[in-house]
Amino acid sequence: MKKLLAILLVASCGLAARAADDQGRLDGRLDAARSVIDSIMSVPDKAVPDGIARHAKCIAVVPGVVKGAFIVGAEYGQGVVTCRTEHGWSGPVFIRLAGGSFGFQIGGQGTDLVLVATNRKGFEDLLHDKFKVGADASAAAGPVGRDAQASTDISMRAEMLTWSRSRGVFAGIDLNGATVSQNTADTDALYGAPHHFDAILHGEVPPPQAEGFLHAVRQYFGEAEMR
Repeated sequence: MKKLLAILLVASCGLAARAADDQGRLDGRLDAARSVIDSIMSVPDKAVPDGIARHAKCIAVVPGVVKGAFIVGAEYGQGVVTCRTEHGWSGPVFIRLAGGSFGFQIGGQGTDLVLVATNRKGFEDLLHDKFKVGADASAAAGPVGRDAQASTDISMRAEMLTWSRSRGVFAGIDLNGATVSQNTADTDALYGAPHHFDAILHGEVPPPQAEGFLHAVRQYFGEAEMR
């Protein structure tokens, strides 16, 4: 009996340690996404234009893309998404970004990617698993800075705008061909239970401990959905 209790104790300690490791890893990803937003948006003349930011439906941030993965087409990016609702920004979900044939456009270790859904169609696309940028959702390289006219023109033509930051340079990028898929395992781990992505991104699930990331989004992209 004592031996069985000892085994159960060791197993429970192992599970607790694994859960703590998972939580630390996910917290680190959220913090990295927050850092990307702060770094990019804190310089308005070189950031996502305000006209786009204040009307964005969803924000996806993929920090620290691995060098070389673009060329071989392997899975290379782990990202975070939140969407604007009537009551503020939704809790985050985790995604994977893979594929595409744009490696030579950005390359380099530590590249950060930002995707902005500009309308409801772009929002709905982010609710689907394994949608292809440019095929299932029209996309364009996003403008940088305060050019409001360019922001308006591009937003009218694309459901999703995309940017990259590499070696400190932030610029629009063509992500056509990249595939975005849901990372349900990490999202379930973050919330402690399974939830559908559409429920989370529609604001039906209370956000977990992700205040740093959500605060940065609110600060630079505004609050609740505009009517």
